[in-house]
Amino acid sequence: MPSAIDEIDDISARDIAILKARIEHPTASVRVLKERLEDEYGISLSHNRVNDILRELSDKDVFRQVSLLNESFFEYHLFQIAFHYPNFEDRWEECYDDLMNDPHVLMFFNADDYHHWQFIARFRKHEKSETWKHEFFKKHGDLIAQFDSSSLPEIHKFRNDTEVLEQILHETEEGEKFVKNNDGETEDREEDLDDETERVVATDGGAND
Repeated sequence: MPSAIDEIDDISARDIAILKARIEHPTASVRVLKERLEDEYGISLSHNRVNDILRELSDKDVFRQVSLLNESFFEYHLFQIAFHYPNFEDRWEECYDDLMNDPHVLMFFNADDYHHWQFIARFRKHEKSETWKHEFFKKHGDLIAQFDSSSLPEIHKFRNDTEVLEQILHETEEGEKFVKNNDGETEDREEDLDDETERVVATDGGAND
């Protein structure tokens, strides 16, 4: 089965715009998203069709509907593992499964590095991380040749920026059309607000006179 990265080329500019709208408004109803898509991008679809597209994107694992705790609630740590290869074949799978299922592990990835496995974990208190490392080594120490850890005392950015999706829209002619429509809508709204402000000022001025 192809990964979401492989399937991204099969996603139309229209669907990227729908994905962008969902990420920007994660709690909005599908009906509200339908109206925003029509107002901002000129995309006219029924709310049922918008819902179907979102479900298809979710099935492709392009996005996930999750709730994120405030990053300040935790302390974060970067852990890096280099393997003791004589034990790798017999021991890697159990360790892998434990990391995949561990609720402390926020992100787990391979790296093109001596430390082939790296992951970011979160804990409420520093002593909790120390206890976790102790228990991890007791169970999986014979797999590990080297284990490095770094505390991440401040998280400066922890979010998905939808601007990256807008950059993808700029890559196709269809996407450019949606972006230009959105820009035009924004300019029209600003002009409408300016006109409304002038009318209010004029009315207030007459009343004060």
